[in-house]
Amino acid sequence: MRKPRPARIEQVRPGSPAARAGLKAGEKLVRVNGRAPRDYIHYRYLAAEAEASLTVEDPAGGRRRVQVRKAEDEDLGLRFSEDVFDGVITCRNRCAFCFISQLPKGLRPALYLRDDDYRLSFLHGNFITLTNVTRADRARIAGLHLSPLYVSVHATEPEVRANLFGRSVGDVRPDLRWLIARGVEFHTQIVVCPGVNDGSHLEATVRDLAALHPGVRSIGVVPVGLTRHRRGLTALRPVGPRLARGILGRVKGWQREFLGQLGARLVFAADELYLGAGIAPPPAGDYGGYPQLANGIGGVRLFLDDLKRLRPLRLSRGLRATVVTGEGAAGLVGMLAEKLERGGRVQARVCVVRNRLFGRRVTTAGLLAGEDIARALQESEVGDVVIVPGAAVREGEGFVDGMTPADLSRAVGAAVVAASSPREAAAAVRRIGRGRSRP
Repeated sequence: MRKPRPARIEQVRPGSPAARAGLKAGEKLVRVNGRAPRDYIHYRYLAAEAEASLTVEDPAGGRRRVQVRKAEDEDLGLRFSEDVFDGVITCRNRCAFCFISQLPKGLRPALYLRDDDYRLSFLHGNFITLTNVTRADRARIAGLHLSPLYVSVHATEPEVRANLFGRSVGDVRPDLRWLIARGVEFHTQIVVCPGVNDGSHLEATVRDLAALHPGVRSIGVVPVGLTRHRRGLTALRPVGPRLARGILGRVKGWQREFLGQLGARLVFAADELYLGAGIAPPPAGDYGGYPQLANGIGGVRLFLDDLKRLRPLRLSRGLRATVVTGEGAAGLVGMLAEKLERGGRVQARVCVVRNRLFGRRVTTAGLLAGEDIARALQESEVGDVVIVPGAAVREGEGFVDGMTPADLSRAVGAAVVAASSPREAAAAVRRIGRGRSRP
């Protein structure tokens, strides 16, 4: 176990017990009741009592002790710059499909972290492999009931799994069974690599995981993402339209079968598969509450349903808007542009950006670089506001290449707003329109 570092306090919630005790952003939490917390989970456990003794370090290095009184199990109100204080558990696998291995230099530093940390899986829904979990980690997961966890399974057959992971990683099923028996539940994913874990292997993996329901709460089927930066990696084929249609047909069959047998559809296909196959996604009720929305499963359905509810914009003056998207969602964003124009005051243009950074095979809007967007926008007039995909911008870090919306705004000479839904896009247009209507 590595020695934990003091946890830097990023934010103190106003009116919280920590705020009343005088803690401030920029200080560091060193100990709680005499113990150094190893991560956010440990911190919450140590601070659960009605009274907590905190050792705090100021930016100059001076330390003081603070007594905090609160209700039992009440949150102290602290937000930290990191959720892991003793170092993130990183991945030792050598997966040929690993997206991090396909990144060029010069992107946001956080993108290069090979996170395989069960704590971040529990706290944020990050997918892990369970191949870098020690016996002590496994006991802690069970003892603290850290559930649900998000696990990249990819294949249940050990030889196929070893081929995918670049080393012998054993059979994942006993680990899943052991944790499920102790109350831990899982959301799982399968990244489909044509010729490696598709076909009969995909069938075997889905059925093996379904046999662990309800401990396995969902199975996401996602196509492999391949960039143009794959030098030195095993050759892989993309999931083309024909294979995508075949996978979607099987997912539909599994859903029908499992709904009858287990009472849950259980298996869900990525939006990329529907877009690549040219098939409309199923209705909202078929997504089982969207358990893997952050994994790119269900966002298209939510977009379409939100678009249906969008009312015509009533602006006092005309406004020109440019809506940015990647090649995969161009049709969807075209529908949004048409809806924005229905009030008669908005001229909406769609800018489909070719992904030069990662290559033409990467068509998702969430992986657009700021430089690629700027290059595409500079080829024509952008109007009064540019709406970029919310998934492409990370708060405090900007686009994948580090460019921020403010940088992009200066480059193209127009307001830049990130929107994650038709409703947010319409709100941005309305807000900009009101600002222009002032004398």
